[in-house]
Amino acid sequence: MDDLILSRIQFAANITFHILFPTINIALAWLLVYLRVRANRTGDGVWLEMYRFWVKIFALTFGLGVVSGITMSFQFGTNWPGYMEVVGNIAGPLLAYEVLTAFFLEAGFLGIMLFGTSRVSRGVHTLATVLVAGGTTLSAFWILVLNSWMHTPAGFEMIDGVAHPTDWMAIIFNPSMPYRLVHMLLASVLTMSFLVAGISALRWLWGDRSEAVARTMRVATMLAAITIPVQIFAGDMHGLNTLEHQPAKVAAMEANWETGTRVPLVLFGFPNEETRQNDAEIGIPGLASFVLTHDINGEVPGLNDFVTADGEVLHPPVAPLFFGFRIMVGTGLLMLAVSWFAVWRLRKHGEPGKPLARVMVAMTFSGWVATIAGWYVTEIGRQPWLVTGVLDTSSAVAEHPVPVLLGSLSLYLSMYVVLLAAYIGTLWHLARRASGLEAPQPPRPERTVGTGSLVANHRGGPGVIAASRARGS
Repeated sequence: MDDLILSRIQFAANITFHILFPTINIALAWLLVYLRVRANRTGDGVWLEMYRFWVKIFALTFGLGVVSGITMSFQFGTNWPGYMEVVGNIAGPLLAYEVLTAFFLEAGFLGIMLFGTSRVSRGVHTLATVLVAGGTTLSAFWILVLNSWMHTPAGFEMIDGVAHPTDWMAIIFNPSMPYRLVHMLLASVLTMSFLVAGISALRWLWGDRSEAVARTMRVATMLAAITIPVQIFAGDMHGLNTLEHQPAKVAAMEANWETGTRVPLVLFGFPNEETRQNDAEIGIPGLASFVLTHDINGEVPGLNDFVTADGEVLHPPVAPLFFGFRIMVGTGLLMLAVSWFAVWRLRKHGEPGKPLARVMVAMTFSGWVATIAGWYVTEIGRQPWLVTGVLDTSSAVAEHPVPVLLGSLSLYLSMYVVLLAAYIGTLWHLARRASGLEAPQPPRPERTVGTGSLVANHRGGPGVIAASRARGS
């Protein structure tokens, strides 16, 4: 492995870990808005109980998302200095807009959202929840603007090898941005829905038959069942856009080597870049042309069109895109089947039953699987470009000794494994406590610095303070 491959792996590890948390919180924030509004309108305490449980998970996820995002920004300087040197005039302002309009909005009202349920009016608390939710969506908007621009750059000119903006509206609303934004927001809804349904099903299996659990399960499964068909349609529109602007990526996703019409859809196979063909291929004739162009006689680009006369390969690696795309689609179809069956079962019987509940628990993090697979298809599919047609990946990487990169990569991976285990363990702990399987620990008194006397914490009451003063503290 050289410094380029290791730097790419390191950034991939960082963004893989980071993306787990925004994909939950973007949609979870709006679910909390829904729960808060329902509680206000109905006066039903169950809605507020649901809010108080899930806002804890939102806070936990928000914290990990913020921390894991910091390491990515560091790597622009440590591992990819060529990126900012060439496109910093565009990337820098877009990242600054994300901080100014999104992060500050989230951070400014997060405290009211988390701790203001009984300290401010219902209207103020609801407004704070709405503003935090809006901040999470704005954050996704600006990040996807930059990411989309890297795939389909527009609104700039190159002067002495440096990109300069000429039209900010063209930069922001570049050709692929609307499709990527919608696709990502819907992916967040699905990821959140299956997390909520899975944890609720787990509590149900533990014997928690409360109305809060049943109601949460119904809301989450219905939301997933409605969203998946919309996501399929949005994914199809995104595919048409990708075919227009990034044909090499589509050819790699389909492992199609020769440009032609009535191209078969490869269901299974092993792409072989040495022989330029698929081993053990199983396909459906004409279906790839129909799916990609909506015409069975439509033309699908082939990978061999992206190889120069001297043998230089200008298309992305085939196997990661081929398998990643099928993992994403396969997981999505499984989510469709589970959510529709769950909606039918809950409507007919009022409860999931143990077999379905176990399936829902197993699908708790299925949104992560689909999101990561899709993200890999998107990002690897841009290779060998970092910014399509503007900056190739090898020109932006910093030169670091391989042992240094191996060491930092090992530290990152070790830290992420520990943090992910802690995150899932905390979800388990919160669910058990909410189901009454773990009693909350009584608050411990704290000692004042330098006196050794006990003082009251927020639940200690004035009696402890009075006793401390009586002893001369």
